[in-house]
Amino acid sequence: MSVKNKNGLGQSKMKKRISNSALPWLLPLLSVLVFVFLFPVVEIVRLSFTNATLNGGEYSYTLDSYISLFTNPGFMQMLIVTGIFVFFSITFQMLFGFLVALIIDQGEKWNLKGTVLTRTAVLTAWAIPGVIIGVIWQMLYNETDAGIINYLLSIVGIGPVPFLSDPTTALIAVTFANVWRGTAFSMILIYAGLKTLPSDVIEAAKIDGANAIQRGMKVILPMLTPMLLINLVIISIDTFNTFDMVMALTGGGPGQSTEVISLSIYNSIFNQFNLGQGAATSVVLLTINVAMTIVYILFLGRGEKNAA
Repeated sequence: MSVKNKNGLGQSKMKKRISNSALPWLLPLLSVLVFVFLFPVVEIVRLSFTNATLNGGEYSYTLDSYISLFTNPGFMQMLIVTGIFVFFSITFQMLFGFLVALIIDQGEKWNLKGTVLTRTAVLTAWAIPGVIIGVIWQMLYNETDAGIINYLLSIVGIGPVPFLSDPTTALIAVTFANVWRGTAFSMILIYAGLKTLPSDVIEAAKIDGANAIQRGMKVILPMLTPMLLINLVIISIDTFNTFDMVMALTGGGPGQSTEVISLSIYNSIFNQFNLGQGAATSVVLLTINVAMTIVYILFLGRGEKNAA
């Protein structure tokens, strides 16, 4: 066979492989992902090593943005506020999500009416946009006579409570609102996990004399561990990126008592016009998200191995 025929045969095989491959179909999607996701990330990392401002003009490459960020006394305050906000949010989201999912699951087993209505009511909080949730809770926390919660407390002789004007109370109020918002997602995952549990194992534990608490702690929770770990990582990432609700509810105030990382990025760029420091803060948040994603992948891979 001549060299020309060999080349023609090789090209035809190559074309056949490409036509049978999924690559041509994926190229448009990969192009969009690179343009929409990868390029902004690279640009943010690049800008974090500059002293650029939102006003434009010349800028130079420097580490001043990171130095200024890490030496700023407000940076540690921001991390502490974010840590408290994230820790208590995910703790109570998982706790309340587990309780609500367990109640709904048991209600369905007992053929109780209202389980569908309960699921719908809980899911409503998850479907409402964060800005609307912030506005709703701002109305509830209002410290005047128009505030619903303070009005109810005044009936029993309590209040008015400075929900949004006191730094400590404001952080608690924001965290509680976020728990109310995020409980629905935890409920969905845990409820789905409860539906996959083998009923014969739970029935065997009941026959062996295990009460409801013992079945929950020693049978249900161990089998739900993979789902709970995935839920933990997902809501942790989501809580670290919470911005819209906090912005609408407190704007980070009073002072910086409720300024989480994502809100600090917004304030640095759009209020202080410091694009370099805002980008540096974004890289810190990006690092946290990447770390949480790696943990998620590791736990997911471990769960698949255990399932196999």
